[in-house]
Amino acid sequence: MVNKSKLQQFILKLLPHRLWVQVGFLLVWLDPLAMRMHTMCSPVFHCYACPLATFACPIGVIAQFSALHMFPFIAIGLLLIVAGTLGSIICGWVCPFGLLQDLAAKVPIKRFKIPRWMGYFRYVMLFGAVILVPYFFGEESALFICRICPAGFLEKAVPDMATAAVKGNPIPWPNAIKITIIVVFLAAIFVTIRPWCRILCPLGAIFGFFNRFSFFSMKLEDHSCTQCGKCRTLCQYGGTPDKAANTDNCLRCLECTKCGPGVLQTSTIFEAETEEPTKEKSPKE
Repeated sequence: MVNKSKLQQFILKLLPHRLWVQVGFLLVWLDPLAMRMHTMCSPVFHCYACPLATFACPIGVIAQFSALHMFPFIAIGLLLIVAGTLGSIICGWVCPFGLLQDLAAKVPIKRFKIPRWMGYFRYVMLFGAVILVPYFFGEESALFICRICPAGFLEKAVPDMATAAVKGNPIPWPNAIKITIIVVFLAAIFVTIRPWCRILCPLGAIFGFFNRFSFFSMKLEDHSCTQCGKCRTLCQYGGTPDKAANTDNCLRCLECTKCGPGVLQTSTIFEAETEEPTKEKSPKE
């Protein structure tokens, strides 16, 4: 059994309440007091066009600036600071779109596993739909990220449709492509776990890339690992924490730190490398 740091002890106490932490952050991103600050970006995947959105979406800002052939210094700076500090813990604990998918995952039905290699599509989305398509084809392109984003449909189109229906106005139905995207998304979140986050989220690609370099990281005491495989069972996202604890496909829900031997722990870059355990001296004859 590995001795747990104070940080890890705190995380283990907090883990049973992760869902409530996500709900708490939801009150930050969905502002009931209407204190809109759309000139500032949040570090989460969240449509700024939502009637309750407090901040702008960093992915939307980057895409729009790319279409204007301008560099979004503030948005990029924010993401570099957050990613360099926390990595993808934002995905596991803070993002409202992740919370939606986690709630869907609680429905007790059989789910399909997502191959780990599909996570590379997140980089395709990042460089394709967020940067290259806007740069070369502008915001009017059918592949512009905001036109194919499921968050935009759920947080903007649905409220608009509901408002129009209540007021007795004609309902502004989305086009067939958007309806198809949202139907596929809603079906996917019930038959697999966090499909958007693991396969297509461009923001998750940025945070995941920094997992290896972030101030907050995961530490594996591999010399104490018993290869029991419990960490893989605890990981709902198909990770192999006992082989690589800081890969880009890790969403840092931190559930794997509950493994029996306690060899997986949260850490910081300032913590010294764990030394190999010293061998016990043989008893004197």
